[in-house]
Amino acid sequence: MSRLDDVLRLVRIDSVSGNERDLAALIFADLVDVPHLVVERIGDNVIARTEGFHARRILIAGHIDTVPGDVTAARKDDDRVTGLGACDMKGSLAVMLALAADPSPRLCEVTWVFYAREEIARSESGLLEIAQLRPDLLQADAAIVAEPTGGAVEAGCQGTLRLGLTVHGQRAHTARPFTGRNAIHRLGAIIDRLASYQPREASIDGISYTEQLQVVAVEGGIAPNVVPDRASVVINHRVAPDRTHEEAVAGVHQLIADLLDPEERLTVLDWAPAAPPSLHHPVIAELVASTGQPARAKVGWTDVATLSEMGIPATNFGAGDPLLAHRADEFVTEEELDGFSVAVRGLLFS
Repeated sequence: MSRLDDVLRLVRIDSVSGNERDLAALIFADLVDVPHLVVERIGDNVIARTEGFHARRILIAGHIDTVPGDVTAARKDDDRVTGLGACDMKGSLAVMLALAADPSPRLCEVTWVFYAREEIARSESGLLEIAQLRPDLLQADAAIVAEPTGGAVEAGCQGTLRLGLTVHGQRAHTARPFTGRNAIHRLGAIIDRLASYQPREASIDGISYTEQLQVVAVEGGIAPNVVPDRASVVINHRVAPDRTHEEAVAGVHQLIADLLDPEERLTVLDWAPAAPPSLHHPVIAELVASTGQPARAKVGWTDVATLSEMGIPATNFGAGDPLLAHRADEFVTEEELDGFSVAVRGLLFS
């Protein structure tokens, strides 16, 4: 069976977040009888480890879930597999399975982590489930998260901060609005201010991260003839690795502080921390060199941050174009799979 056939086999298994059982069972079955691996299943997460005498251990992780969609349209063409999850990230999973089963002499010990529920709330993540129940299985000197990166290393990741804000007014009849105070009108001025935000750039170890700030939800209104006394907004902020949670919140507050009443405050709804580039770590530096491309910033959030919180230097590197992720027509090519395989193989095998 060709590498593309391996990918198609995975893509055709529906594994939308929360429904990874069948794919986890297939991965476990593929690896459990490999002589040089110790394989464990925790919920819908599968962890396969070599146990030898090498001092260095590298962890390679990939999530097995996808966003919702129809997997029945998946197909293989001459040089690619097209279908939901092909790029994000079942192409990389297929390569991981092949390399995990490879009996070639190793340069290091390897932990392969296939984990569930990455595409939904971070609190649901299978990686956190493993960390809570068996943190020993995640111990490593360095890690690669196999997100699609277009053949280059995408270093670190930005944090994601979700904020809520409710502003107040005073109810009145719309025929006599001067007797009230329109909370939606107040919120409109705040939204205009947020829309004028000029992205902040931060350079860390030669990698440039560009922050973003977007309004993602608005709520307000009582009735067609009532001046509303309450309106709410949800804000998403992508935060560079040089700023803490507190600094990021303070930056957004400073932008709109003069438009708020004294009692109005931003509320933190969700926070996932950023991760540094870690390009000075020898494993990550070797990986960058093997690609023949300069490292660049990961603009979104990934579990590189989760591993970094555990004290494991980590980076993003995987098969596929990240701009195709989550599309119904996403695809991964044989060339992209080969590039990912060759680079990872060079780190692991003698």
